[in-house]
Amino acid sequence: MKILIVKLGASGDVVRTTPLLRVLKGDIHWLTSDLNCVMMDGRCEIGRLVSWNDRETLSSEIYDLVINLEDSVEVCILLKTLKFRDLFGAYEDSGGKLTYTTNSSEWFNLSLISNFGKEKADQLKFQNRRTYQDLIFRGLGYGFTGEKYFLPGAIVSDLKGDVAIAENCGSVWPMKNWAYYKELKAKLEDLGMSVNYLPMRKSILEHIGDIQNHKFLVSGDSLPMHIALGSGLKCVTIFTCTSPWEIHDYGLQKQVVSPYLGEFFYKRNFEARATTCISLEEVYQESLKQFGLEAHARRG
Repeated sequence: MKILIVKLGASGDVVRTTPLLRVLKGDIHWLTSDLNCVMMDGRCEIGRLVSWNDRETLSSEIYDLVINLEDSVEVCILLKTLKFRDLFGAYEDSGGKLTYTTNSSEWFNLSLISNFGKEKADQLKFQNRRTYQDLIFRGLGYGFTGEKYFLPGAIVSDLKGDVAIAENCGSVWPMKNWAYYKELKAKLEDLGMSVNYLPMRKSILEHIGDIQNHKFLVSGDSLPMHIALGSGLKCVTIFTCTSPWEIHDYGLQKQVVSPYLGEFFYKRNFEARATTCISLEEVYQESLKQFGLEAHARRG
């Protein structure tokens, strides 16, 4: 079979889609954003990697299956120019409405293009207890059994330590930015731990190198979390407004979930209370447990 996967971004969402490469058989092509090409380049499991800027070159291909995991108008318009026999995922119907195939409904019912509308979709998303991988795998006829992420090779980094902290989750989800990373860093350093904030890097590959040079990660629901999970690093992840249940923890993750998650769930505005309702002490204690530092703390 010749299969096209369409997953452009965000980078963390691309990473968590890579387990599909462990079960799909055939000539696999992947369309992704220009930024995320570096995440996929050189993978022997991908027969052809296509950047969004080169998307028009796909018109010469004939696919047995297209897996479209994007719900944007641009991508659905692109699908109309492609030749394929079967589709999984989002598309534009004859009336110009974005919709999705029946076999992908378990995932897209929870999305912005849900046939139930956004309010109901958010309710369903909050009630969902299945991981992203499980939802996608089952829709495609596979059982998810913990297939791991693929990550590219890292660029050598000189940032090294015990604990990495990713304090900034970006501007799209401002309520992901927990308020007490500075204080947590100080408390862990009081135990004799080497703790570093992850800096902004020009290349995602250098960012991966930074994370892999540490033993543990503390972050929100973000790309660094996915990199840690793909690198075999233990992590503590703070969930203030997004779903912890969609994340498969691979036996590496401790999730600290806001007691007010339902109030702020999938909201993209900013309310300070969302970033402060998980206490410093709770994250600190969970970090000690996850990182096996209880004895170290007592010695300190």
